[in-house]
Amino acid sequence: MPIHAHRNGWGMLTRHPLLGIDFKAYQKIWRLAGVDQLHVNGIQNKFWETDDSVVASIEACLTNMFDHKKVLPVVSSGQWGGQAFETWRRTQTQDLLYMAGGGIMAHPMGSGAGVKALQQAWKAAVDGMSLEEAAKTYTEFGKSVEKFGKK
Repeated sequence: MPIHAHRNGWGMLTRHPLLGIDFKAYQKIWRLAGVDQLHVNGIQNKFWETDDSVVASIEACLTNMFDHKKVLPVVSSGQWGGQAFETWRRTQTQDLLYMAGGGIMAHPMGSGAGVKALQQAWKAAVDGMSLEEAAKTYTEFGKSVEKFGKK
């Protein structure tokens, strides 16, 4: 049974320079405790964390540590297919759990189309397509862009 860990509280521990613990050290504590997957936030997330910090967190989780190997990074926080392109560009990995609750459940064509749109986005990103090309190519992903892509 995989052990999932959420990083609740890490923001409090890292945001002040006198209290800080970098995620690179924080994730090691959880790995030593035996977790299999750990939240890392997400690219273009809805919270305070920068994309550079998220990328560093993903890289830390995917670095071998003793016999603990790797821990699966869990990408979340306001994710939808649109962030797949930057996530792929910055990390060059699909070895992650990409959580997009609202990006799936609030899809205008229904949750099945939301799942399909996410799959289309990741395929397009890995295949080197731009977000705009993917939106024109894939109907479900195009509808996601219409719904979630506006800032």
